[in-house]
Amino acid sequence: MTSLIEAISRLGHFRALVVGDLMLDELLYGNADRLSNDAPVPVLHVKRTEHRPGGAANVCLNLIAMGGEVSVFGVTGDDDEGRRLREALEREGVGCGGLVTDGTRPTTVKRSLIGLAQHRHPQKMFRVDYESCGPLDEEPMAVLLAAFDAALTDADVVCIEDYNKGVCSEALCQEVISRARAAGKAVLVDPASIADYTKYRGATCITPNRTEAEKATGLKADTPEANIEIASSLMSALDLESVVVTLDRHGALLLERGEEPVTVPTVARQVYDVTGAGDMVLAGLAASIGCGLDWLNAVAVANVAAGLEVEIFGVEPIPLARIRHEVLKQSGKLQGKLRSAEQARLEADVVRKTGGKVVFTNGCFDIIHAGHIAMLEKSASHGAMLIVGLNDDASVERLKGPTRPVNTLEDRARVLGAVGCVDAVVPFGEDTPISLIEEIKPDVLIKGADYTRETVVGHEIVESYGGSIVLIDLVEGKSTTGTIERMKAK
Repeated sequence: MTSLIEAISRLGHFRALVVGDLMLDELLYGNADRLSNDAPVPVLHVKRTEHRPGGAANVCLNLIAMGGEVSVFGVTGDDDEGRRLREALEREGVGCGGLVTDGTRPTTVKRSLIGLAQHRHPQKMFRVDYESCGPLDEEPMAVLLAAFDAALTDADVVCIEDYNKGVCSEALCQEVISRARAAGKAVLVDPASIADYTKYRGATCITPNRTEAEKATGLKADTPEANIEIASSLMSALDLESVVVTLDRHGALLLERGEEPVTVPTVARQVYDVTGAGDMVLAGLAASIGCGLDWLNAVAVANVAAGLEVEIFGVEPIPLARIRHEVLKQSGKLQGKLRSAEQARLEADVVRKTGGKVVFTNGCFDIIHAGHIAMLEKSASHGAMLIVGLNDDASVERLKGPTRPVNTLEDRARVLGAVGCVDAVVPFGEDTPISLIEEIKPDVLIKGADYTRETVVGHEIVESYGGSIVLIDLVEGKSTTGTIERMKAK
């Protein structure tokens, strides 16, 4: 089996269709400092309001964050909330050609009142729901399915996100499943919390959590053997190819047809808010299967993504770069500040995703002196992350002669890693760092002022995508060669 690190490097562009119950999450934040005078209830003094796509719409945003091209198929009301939801999705690049407006029902809205404990820590106090759970009429369902058919040929994977709000009726689910399977597309289902899963029959995979699986099968998931029995029962009853039962802190159980069940562990987390964890599991699986990963690695990716999700308050897409970085961290591959080129690129992607600039410089750094430190500090001031390309021993010898380096690569990397402003050290064996620059794509490329812009290796590459070249003044009288000569003189 491909390792998870190798597998996650294959995650990239894919096309996903998302069918299901769309919602608009409305969050009212404020201070809850007192009780009402006329009843023993907290008073929320609202300070700000946020609107976020929820339900199947949240799955769409998760898939976009993982690099997907996404089209959504669902229903909104002919109201301001529906228009706000559509605008939010279109703004993020979600294809809304399959989003049907139905004037006979309201857009599903989840209005949460959130108090800030001690004016800092958000805590959900109460929720108000606006919704219609009745099944779709024939006309909007026909429009939805026609749009689905038009998009199906180019899709890599199909998702059904069911919150039991009426869109995912048995008729619609069976039509989506049969049409997708006839086209050779995998169908992944995040089921509703209901007792009868018949409407999902024939899907590729179903992803209930422990509580949902217990409700659907009537079995108790209280032992590993019971978990396997539940998964086997679902697979048999629904004619599935695989079942993924999420087990909270115990990870997830994967059962593939014809294979032994596997429990995929997860890392213990400080759980802040479980909202959206199921959406993230579905998105993680869909992104992985859409990019050709096997089921075991797909579940591992979904576990990592969901773990990151529960550490934050509310619902927020987790970018692919952050998931990749977390996989590297959990694998134990990140030791100190020493990185491979790929590891540095993944960390750089995370920094850029959050609006920071990545700075790159390089050198031998054989004997660290005050001039080196001054240059590194000035380099770090130009961005949020400083990556240092470090010549390996053979390339230093080619550049400096047979008596160099004085210190080995391991020692030089360790000393550089101890410098506070340095975030990553990446060794390279070529005479120039051009391959590192091509891989990392720094926003700022830095060399000493003894260079000109035209003589800085890689300047054409960095400038081609809008990056900048910065030349930093050297500290007069400070050099490794000078230090060595003074040592010899003594």
